[in-house]
Amino acid sequence: MQNTRKHSGGSRSNRGKPQRTDRECLYGRQPIRELLKAGRRRIANLYVLSSIRPTPELDEVLALAEEKKIQVTKADGLRLEGMVGDVNHQGLVADVYPFRYVSYKKMLSDAGQDKNALFLFLDGLEDPQNVGSLLRSAEAAGVTGVVIPEHRAVGITPAVVRASAGAAEHMIVSKVPNLVRCMKLLKDRGVWFAGLEAVEGATLISDTDLTGPLGIVVGSEGKGMRRLVRENCDYLVKLPMFGNVSSLNAGVAGAIAMFEVLRQRGGAK
Repeated sequence: MQNTRKHSGGSRSNRGKPQRTDRECLYGRQPIRELLKAGRRRIANLYVLSSIRPTPELDEVLALAEEKKIQVTKADGLRLEGMVGDVNHQGLVADVYPFRYVSYKKMLSDAGQDKNALFLFLDGLEDPQNVGSLLRSAEAAGVTGVVIPEHRAVGITPAVVRASAGAAEHMIVSKVPNLVRCMKLLKDRGVWFAGLEAVEGATLISDTDLTGPLGIVVGSEGKGMRRLVRENCDYLVKLPMFGNVSSLNAGVAGAIAMFEVLRQRGGAK
């Protein structure tokens, strides 16, 4: 590993901070491992805690970095903390370019080619933990693509990547200005939409036919889906609830819905 002692800026307060505003820092061994495996975005530098203890997981990360010719720099704890703040970075920080969203046209193309296409629409979720959890479940469930709005919603931030344990790096995600318009374009290509919301008139998800091209819509924390988004769903579905609580958080509810789709499809995407 290369040990770089010099840094720009001169002052102690600037140590380790990326000097370009179009870059961000990812941290944690599993997220960075998946970042390297996915190979979908540029990595300017990988910083490794100088006192880190070798582990098989760390060895794999460093081997992937070497294979991809990523610059590796040793750094002390203060420098890493200056880059990402007081978080559990596990001795690894990657200085990366922003997440690469894909054009919505790719979603439309995928819908036309896959008779079992499965999309996840997130309507205004703002909690990185929920979004990260949903992306991890979506990746495990083989979701074709995820669609999020440009405004009043969290994007694929370092916190989201961390919450997804790096699974976000493998997902096709599109950020769009108008969620309803995108739903309508997919409907024109034979995709049906199931809105996940426990409201009057919603049917049990297990009693709803979820085979064929489908989009699952998950509403925001607390408010649920916006009115126009709800009205453009072909049907509303709810989860069976037998305990004292009336609902689950968006991350858990969305995961259950995605795997109910797989169950109905006999395990096929």
